[in-house]
Amino acid sequence: MGRPENVRYENQFYRPRRVNNNGLYVLFLVTVVLVITTIILAVVTLKKGKKDLKETTPESSEPQTIVTNEQGETVDPTGIIVVTPTPTPAPTIEDYQNQHLYPAKANMDVLIGKPQDKYSPTGRGAIQTVYNGDEKVTGYHREDEIHMGDPLYYQKVGGILTFRGTNFRNCATWGTFSLDPAKEQHLEQIWEYDKIGSLKSSSWSWPWFGTGWTGQPLAVKWSWDVQQLMNLYPEKKSKQNLTEIIIAAMDGYVYFFDLEDGQKTRDPLKVGATIKGTPAVDPRGYPILYVGQGDDNGEKGQIGFRIFSLLNFDLLHFQCGLDSRAYRSSWGACDSSPIICGDADTLIYPNENGMIYTVKLNTQFNVGTGVLSINPQTIAYKYIFDGVEGKQLGIESSMAIYDHYGWCTDNAGNLICIDLNTLELIWSRRLDDDSDVTPVIEEENGHVYLYTGTEVDWQRDELDYQGASYTYKIDAMTGEDVWQTSQTCSTHNGKNSGDDVNGGMLGTPVIGKGSISNLVIFSYCMTKSTYSGNLVVAYDKQTGQEVWKYEMKMYSWSSPVDIYDDNGNAYILICDSIGQVHLVDATNGQRLSYIRMTRQDNPDAQHNTESSPIVVDGIMVVGTRGQSIIGVKIS
Repeated sequence: MGRPENVRYENQFYRPRRVNNNGLYVLFLVTVVLVITTIILAVVTLKKGKKDLKETTPESSEPQTIVTNEQGETVDPTGIIVVTPTPTPAPTIEDYQNQHLYPAKANMDVLIGKPQDKYSPTGRGAIQTVYNGDEKVTGYHREDEIHMGDPLYYQKVGGILTFRGTNFRNCATWGTFSLDPAKEQHLEQIWEYDKIGSLKSSSWSWPWFGTGWTGQPLAVKWSWDVQQLMNLYPEKKSKQNLTEIIIAAMDGYVYFFDLEDGQKTRDPLKVGATIKGTPAVDPRGYPILYVGQGDDNGEKGQIGFRIFSLLNFDLLHFQCGLDSRAYRSSWGACDSSPIICGDADTLIYPNENGMIYTVKLNTQFNVGTGVLSINPQTIAYKYIFDGVEGKQLGIESSMAIYDHYGWCTDNAGNLICIDLNTLELIWSRRLDDDSDVTPVIEEENGHVYLYTGTEVDWQRDELDYQGASYTYKIDAMTGEDVWQTSQTCSTHNGKNSGDDVNGGMLGTPVIGKGSISNLVIFSYCMTKSTYSGNLVVAYDKQTGQEVWKYEMKMYSWSSPVDIYDDNGNAYILICDSIGQVHLVDATNGQRLSYIRMTRQDNPDAQHNTESSPIVVDGIMVVGTRGQSIIGVKIS
């Protein structure tokens, strides 16, 4: 058989073809020559540079002298001006920012941690509910998110605008003062308003009179344009550099005074119900007042919180605290102090019914026309845990906020951390007793720490007894203890809770600044017996070790205040249950001065001071159960 023609092998199209590589060989040889030439030239140049440097540099073992010319510029021996890098200066402080918080120290970059299982919502059997009206909302996320930064940036108008001043709840002081060491007495009562009235209690044996707990005044340095719009008396409306004091009282009125002379700046605002807590002024400088109610005074159904215009006292909004959605629906007081996130235009207001109300205000304010309005949209949140009854869940502490995380405590001793944008618990833990004090927070070395403590309340079912007031430094992002200590205090448990006079920690702690930035300072009441004795104790922030303590004969529910003179020296000011004001050196706990506040028409009247003071430009302002508002100058 002959061989067939045109037969194709299976791999015919995949055979490699031979390539002519002569050109590549030539290119490779040229490249090698160029590289060798470059190396030779580099070596020659380097040797020549070293030789030139050696020839031009004088041999000397003496150090070179750097001098400064007539213009203050640094010059080296060759006459060349040496440029020194200029450090980036801190931003200039604005007149509405608190100098004691300057410069801003919080980086606001600390992330939430992973809590222990026992502190997690699941570990505590938490049930959480979010409401938009009567509708339950799942997967809630706030459209205009809350983000609150370093407390230096809390406000756009000068003054003390909420309880303890800021979202960290860390400053009840504005301005400084001059302390004359040659003077024996550094405290002087300079004015008094003695016409605070009273209202009957809804269920207890005594009336509400004067100012109560926490009862802190506010101070506002209004912008001139806003000052001209408000219902101030003509002589106060025209006063330059007016600082207006605002204080709510248990007779159902909010009062307004000139810090400098104690004279009224306008008529009182009638709320019509007892106010025990501390109101808030809008931190954007808007003329809006947020105020809660402490008792219904027998007027059932009229208890909750209100929003007023300070242009003309118009009631802009009322939220009833007798809320059928709440676990504690039969009581609706608001002793907590509200706080406002200006950027999110949102009010945050915990309530004694156990709810946390967040209100998108939809504020409209035109300073040119004087038109002010709000259109509130409320989202409410509630929680409960295994082993906790709904009647225990009232919140009397005020909320501290870092970015979008909030912390507060309730009457069952639950300390909670909540995401304010999703209204979900991050962690919670039950402290060792009831806690009404406001947590104070601080960012330090990449951590956020929280300081708080407890009363002596339900440790025993006895009329009068001694127990422990527990004190905590806690990692705010996980709930873990950093350190813990306690002080022994007495308490009185009445047959009715309204007759209780609790010992322990009722005053909110002080986080030291400046020269005492290493200290955190707590006040403990009834340390000797029921109704007597008080300890102010300074602890080292890092270790929890006691640094100093100041002993008082009388007890104090009032919060201590850290104040600073023109030279940066630090002092503690604290009021007690007979109206004494104590001035203490904050570095060692030594008393420098004290006075007893008096009524001009009745010098023997006692001024039990449950309310917490503020100090503005060297003047302390505080309300008392003796039905007076008093100004005390520090000098």
